[in-house]
Amino acid sequence: QVQLVESGGGLVQAGGSLRLSCAASGRAFSSYAMGWFRQAPGKEREFVGAISGSGSVTSYADFVKGRFTISRDNGKNTVYLQMNSLAPEDTAVYYCAQSKYTYTTSSNYNRRDLYDYWGQGTQVTVSS
Repeated sequence: QVQLVESGGGLVQAGGSLRLSCAASGRAFSSYAMGWFRQAPGKEREFVGAISGSGSVTSYADFVKGRFTISRDNGKNTVYLQMNSLAPEDTAVYYCAQSKYTYTTSSNYNRRDLYDYWGQGTQVTVSS
């Protein structure tokens, strides 16, 4: 059974930074791409970014605009989301997710149906 546990959320002022972590267990972590999504109140869950199993390939949503960076430490079974220059519109619950497949092209990373396991989410609130 795969488990994904996010941490690192909280309240931050606009312009600040946060680093989210997602610790995984249950299957060969380095074999699977990992994604980050977010959901604001009243909105659909949206893709933030993703990283390949090896960490060599990343993909980001356009709204990230170079502010966010995804990385992973396969020795620790953990994926990170470094968020800089945060704005109030970044306020949301952030979720990590693990791909269903051991291989997929990065063009598919933004598809929610690519992922079969999800964490419980961590709240990020950015005050103006």
